[in-house]
Amino acid sequence: GNWAKSFFSEVKMANAEILATTLGTENTYGTVAGRTPAGPFSYARITTDDRHGAIRAYVGDGQFVDDPLDTFGSRAVVEVPRLQELMKYVCKNGFEHHAAMNASHTAKVLNEAFTTYFGWETYLHSSS
Repeated sequence: GNWAKSFFSEVKMANAEILATTLGTENTYGTVAGRTPAGPFSYARITTDDRHGAIRAYVGDGQFVDDPLDTFGSRAVVEVPRLQELMKYVCKNGFEHHAAMNASHTAKVLNEAFTTYFGWETYLHSSS
């Protein structure tokens, strides 16, 4: 995926290698390529529950880590405490697999805003 330039210590523009297999390399320029350095991050996903007329979300904190990663594009290795519990929640509740992220720990603030001010059902994934 394309991430903001601020996520990378070194960044370059490249071709989208997977899309190039079907669209041709000449048609896929514009991908941001780089490795995110170690540091804090938060993630969030907001979705609409159309059948029940509700907006739902999940949020949590983790860490970008420097583990080896031999791949391409925008890339990072993350550590999310109790990841299997989070994945179980995501799957059981029908959330899509993409999420937003930022390079800080802001899950508690997002949870407060989503629940208190917006009235959204929000799951705060615990780091402990």
